[in-house]
Amino acid sequence: MDQLCVGLYVELDLKWFEHPFAFSCFKIKSEDQISTLRSLGLRSVRYKPELSDVTPQEDAPPPGASPARPIEAAAAAAAAAATAQSPALQAKRAMMARMQQRRADAERVERAFTTTARAIREIEKNLFSRPEESVNQATQLVTQITDAVLSAPELAIHVMGDTAGNEELYFHSLNVTMLAMMIAREVNLPPEVANLLGLGALLHDIGRKNIPDKILTKPEAYTTAEQNLYEMHAQYGAEMAQRLQCMPAVAAVIHDHHELFDGSGYPRKLKGEGIGVLARIVAIANYYDELCNPFNVAHALTPHEALSMMFAKHRPKFDPRLLQMFIRCLGVYPPGTVVQLSNGMTGMVATVNTERPMKPMLVVYDQDVPRLEAIMVDLDLETDLNIVKALRPSQVPQDVYAYLSPRKRVSYYFDASKPAPEAAAA
Repeated sequence: MDQLCVGLYVELDLKWFEHPFAFSCFKIKSEDQISTLRSLGLRSVRYKPELSDVTPQEDAPPPGASPARPIEAAAAAAAAAATAQSPALQAKRAMMARMQQRRADAERVERAFTTTARAIREIEKNLFSRPEESVNQATQLVTQITDAVLSAPELAIHVMGDTAGNEELYFHSLNVTMLAMMIAREVNLPPEVANLLGLGALLHDIGRKNIPDKILTKPEAYTTAEQNLYEMHAQYGAEMAQRLQCMPAVAAVIHDHHELFDGSGYPRKLKGEGIGVLARIVAIANYYDELCNPFNVAHALTPHEALSMMFAKHRPKFDPRLLQMFIRCLGVYPPGTVVQLSNGMTGMVATVNTERPMKPMLVVYDQDVPRLEAIMVDLDLETDLNIVKALRPSQVPQDVYAYLSPRKRVSYYFDASKPAPEAAAA
C-alpha cells in the first residue's frame, strides 16, 4: 500500500459495497483517495500498467515478503470504523440512495408505459367497431402525452424492458408517437399542432389492417408485387382516416409517413418541403424504429447503429434540421446502447435527459453486484468517466449482455415528472 501514487489505475479485490468508491477499478486522482485506500484493511491492491499514467513508487516490499492478503478481522473492523465517516463513503451512500430512487422512477415509468400500450391495444381493437369512441380515446391519450411532454421542465427518455406482456404489437405505434413527441418538444410545436402530430403518429399504420398477414409477417425480402401491395397501406390508411373523420392534418401524416425528403419514399414520391412538416417528423421516428425493431429480429440494428446509419448513409432522406433535432434528443448514444467506458467497464445507456443528451444515465456491469441491484452511474456527476465507444451485442460476452440488456426489442417511454431540487442538480 505504500507504493500507491496518483495516476495508478487500481483494482480492488473487494465487493462493490465493501468500499466507498463508485467503482472497484479506477485511476487514483488524489492523495485523499490514497488515504482512503490505505484505510480499507488491504495489504495490497492490483494495478493495470496499461491504464496507468505512472509506475508504482520504487519502495517495493523486500524479497520473500508474505503475499498480499486482507488483515485480520479485528484490524479490518478498526479500519472500517475509521473509514465510516469518510467523505468518499458518505458520497457513495448518497449515490446508493440516488440509485434506489432511480430504480423506483424506472418502475413507475415502466408501469405507465405498460398502461399506455394496453390503452393503444384497446383503441386499435375497437377502431372500426366503435370508431367515434376509439378516436376520442386516442385523442385523449395523445393530449395527455402531449401535455406531459411539452410542459415538463426536463424530459428523461427511458429504455423499456420486455415486461408488457402481449402488447408488443402496439409498441411500434407507441414508439413512433414518443419519438415524434420528442422532436415536437425540440422544435417548440404549439400544443394544438403537437396533438395532431401525436394522433397521426399513433394511427400512422392503420392502413396495414388491409394488408394480408402473410405479407406483414414475412421475414424474407418482399417480391416487387408484395412490396407494391405493402406500400398501399399508406393510401388505405388515409382513406380510413377520412372515414373516421380525422382532421386533414392527421390524415396527411398517415398518408405521407413513408415519404422521404429526397423523393425516394412512397406513395407519391413527394420531395422536400412538398411533404408536410408533421409527416416529415413521423417519417424520421418511423424509420428509426423500423431499423431498431424489424419484424425479423436478426436484422435489428442497435440504437447507436440506427442513428449512425440515418446520419451517415441516409441523411438525404430526411429533413436535415429535424434529423439534427432528433439526434440531439437521443444523444450520440441513444437509450439501449451498450458502451465501453473509459475505466474499462461495460455499461448500457438507460436514460437520456434531453437537456443534457451527452450525459446519460448508465447501468454498469459488475459481476459482484446482482443484476436487479446493478450500479447506475450518472455521467453528469462522474466527470472523470466517459464513453469510449458503442459496442455491438456480438462484441459483448453473453452473460454481460444478458445482465445489461435482457430485452428483445428497444422501446422508449418518458418521465416528465419535475425532479426534486437535489435530483435536478444532479
